[in-house]
Amino acid sequence: MTSVHAAPQRLFIGTYTNTTAKGIYAARFDPATGVLSEPTLAAEVGSPSFLAVTPDRRALYAVSEPTKALHAYALDAAAGTLTKLNDLPSGGGGPCDVAVDATGRTVAIANYGGGSTVAYRLNDDGSLAAQTSLDQHTHASEAHPNRQKKPHAHGVTFSPDNRLLVSPDLGGDRVYLYAHDAANSTLAPHAAQPWLEIAPGAGPRHAQFSPDGRQLYVINELDNTITVAAVDAAAGTLKTIQTIGTLPTDFTGQSTTAEVAVSADGRFVYGSNRGHDSIAVYARDAADGTLTLRQIVSCGGEHPRHFALSPDGGWLLCANQDTDNITVFRIDPATGELTPSGHPPVALARPVCVRFL
Repeated sequence: MTSVHAAPQRLFIGTYTNTTAKGIYAARFDPATGVLSEPTLAAEVGSPSFLAVTPDRRALYAVSEPTKALHAYALDAAAGTLTKLNDLPSGGGGPCDVAVDATGRTVAIANYGGGSTVAYRLNDDGSLAAQTSLDQHTHASEAHPNRQKKPHAHGVTFSPDNRLLVSPDLGGDRVYLYAHDAANSTLAPHAAQPWLEIAPGAGPRHAQFSPDGRQLYVINELDNTITVAAVDAAAGTLKTIQTIGTLPTDFTGQSTTAEVAVSADGRFVYGSNRGHDSIAVYARDAADGTLTLRQIVSCGGEHPRHFALSPDGGWLLCANQDTDNITVFRIDPATGELTPSGHPPVALARPVCVRFL
């Protein structure tokens, strides 16, 4: 719950660079008022789209599509500054997502263009030691005439117990499951279940586990749905139990989904729509993890590529790529529903990812 005494929170923002956007930006957010500061450039790098931070906040990682690389930065959390450590090749074209495991020693990325899931080992200072695994996806569902002619790995997410990594593949209509060896920072296709099949033409994009690890929520880009899968933690397997839409039933325009997030208390789930330009809010059933749609609210801009929930759980910050701004919403603690903060959107060219420390 938001407190008037809550300290300002630091965050970093990835962008698609152009003549205005130059790289990774830093900002401060005041959870007492909902005010986001003007972002300042923290690191100049080509299109650092998605970002991840180690659990101890010592390092930050960014995938860069034009350089086909994973970049590592030392992070000063108190000052909100970044210092370049090193970089390594992404192992495929179009790196589009990055995640750090619970030990802070493994980093994983998804290569959209290359269709692969890759892992790296980290040194004690947070620099990249070596690439430890590369799994090349080979399956394409071809259910969509343009977007599914080949595999397109689109996300990486570690399970709460750190034993599993899931990688949604938009081109294959699959969520790949990998056994994670944290001691060696390696990934291997999960013997018990190497993948979860998603409906043909769905286009799985990103996924998030519930905090208790009992469900996985997969947002599907092409058919504008969220798939809910039950997790058998002991076996490390998934089973689909629900698919629910993200758009109003009477909407007939063009739209694709982008981001999915689960609140820290596990009571609510959020998903963004690009085209309809909105955020869908769901209540999560505490017993079985299924979702009930509560609200669909305008994102306050165009093309909400990513959003993040504040660490205190009181706010949602949405990166609207095509209107060059970030909007702030207050979260109702009882219902999870969103209301605009009342502050003007914060200007930033082509924002892609918002990452709180």
